[in-house]
Amino acid sequence: MKLSFKSLLTAGMLLAASWSHAQSADHVFRVSAIPDEAPTELQRKFKPLGEYLEKKIGMKVEFTPVTDYAASVEALINKKVDMVWFGGFTFVQANDRSKGAITPLVQRAEDEKFRSVFVTTNKSINSLNDLKGKTLSFGSESSTSGHLMPRYYLLAAKINPDTDLKRIAFSGAHDATVAAVAGGKVDAGALNISVWEKLVESKKVDPNVVRVFYTTPGYYDYNWSVRTDMNADLKKKLTDAFLSLDASKPEDKVIMDLQRTTKFIPTRADNYKNIEAAAKNAGLLK
Repeated sequence: MKLSFKSLLTAGMLLAASWSHAQSADHVFRVSAIPDEAPTELQRKFKPLGEYLEKKIGMKVEFTPVTDYAASVEALINKKVDMVWFGGFTFVQANDRSKGAITPLVQRAEDEKFRSVFVTTNKSINSLNDLKGKTLSFGSESSTSGHLMPRYYLLAAKINPDTDLKRIAFSGAHDATVAAVAGGKVDAGALNISVWEKLVESKKVDPNVVRVFYTTPGYYDYNWSVRTDMNADLKKKLTDAFLSLDASKPEDKVIMDLQRTTKFIPTRADNYKNIEAAAKNAGLLK
């Protein structure tokens, strides 16, 4: 029996669709995040979100931890992972390193006006100016809220951390910064306000002992980013999945509480122009 060209074309399209579906079913969608907290905490926070995304995109979702902030940038650019939870500065670095080939999809509503806090146990420290001659810990060198923006606001207050402070250190993570301050290793530390609030709420730090003495103005920070060349349909499914999360639904609220947000909103690369300018001003981006 001779098949018409139309029949052959239809059969070919069905075969291609079937093969594509099978390929998608076998593919693992790999997600990572900047290591701004302990690896076990990052895994705990991601687990319910990963299970939710699996249902929404129809693919197995796995969390792939990385060793440091730079590794998260390289993993996305080199296609080792498909999506990354970046800080504002890490997104700027990834976008710069990839020559504009990274797209931020969504951010938490709270990331439109994110803030950093400076903490201390030293009773003589009550302002940024009091840090002169003291020791200070940042988080990771590539952290927006644990280094870049705290440094930016120190410079704006006419305090150069490299010359006006006795010593600066990099703890590697926000919770490690608090531990360094609480343990007396440094006089003060700068970190992400969200992690600070979580540590206080979980009673892992006593705010009467380790106290906030300065809170920065707001700035854009974290987002979920993908490569710009990602399949448009998958990009839309991911974006829709985040935007569909509803805190009034108990199962969604579990995810959102772990992500410390009331809702996710769309974002775009232009939102991070000020972060880029701050990085260049601080000499952290050429």
